[in-house]
Amino acid sequence: MSANTSRQPTGDTYLSSGPGQPPPADGTPGAAEGATKVTDGSGRPVHRFWSSRRVPAALAALLSAVAVGFLLYDVIAVRAGRDAMRWRRRLAEELATRPLDDVWMIVGAAVAMALGLWLFLLAVTPGLRRLLPMRRPPGIPETEDVRAGLDRRAAALVLRDRAMQVPGVQSARIDVGRRRVKARAQAHFRDLEEVRSDLDTELGEAVTSLGLARQPALAVRVRRPKKG
Repeated sequence: MSANTSRQPTGDTYLSSGPGQPPPADGTPGAAEGATKVTDGSGRPVHRFWSSRRVPAALAALLSAVAVGFLLYDVIAVRAGRDAMRWRRRLAEELATRPLDDVWMIVGAAVAMALGLWLFLLAVTPGLRRLLPMRRPPGIPETEDVRAGLDRRAAALVLRDRAMQVPGVQSARIDVGRRRVKARAQAHFRDLEEVRSDLDTELGEAVTSLGLARQPALAVRVRRPKKG
């Protein structure tokens, strides 16, 4: 997710920086430690928010119900003395006569495998990538079962506003990820190295003040707007 001001064509001169933000004062793990283990202020692990997956679950349940309903209806009809439906007889004949290396057999198996893999990934991944888990304040019993999250777009807007307060910054674009914050700015006056240094300090403090459970690394790039 990103937030940006008006963008103009850029020149070729730019400076970049890696993680330059100061470590949190309360001992929260920084980007290097948070990449392997994310904990809150009390040392407990903080996990990502899990999506309820209502739409994929509803589609899978609906398709399964329709398929099973048709099959059950046909089985009951055959038990009642009626002929099996044409589609089931055709399907049984095709499955019995077509070889395994037939193109339609391969396509059907590939589709079934892709669908199963998709459902498996939905089951084992959290989803809700827009929400970044926040730290829990330690020592407050009322917050033991309370979890807070920050939307990535909201975080980008906050960081962009802080970047625009740095003297010399004409426009800024902020991309907030789970592990890295990328800041790209255009400076129309002042030395690029000075602007980059001020941005690195300002955004480092702003990222720390967001209170995220995982302290993301900060990368700052500054360049001049193209003249003319």
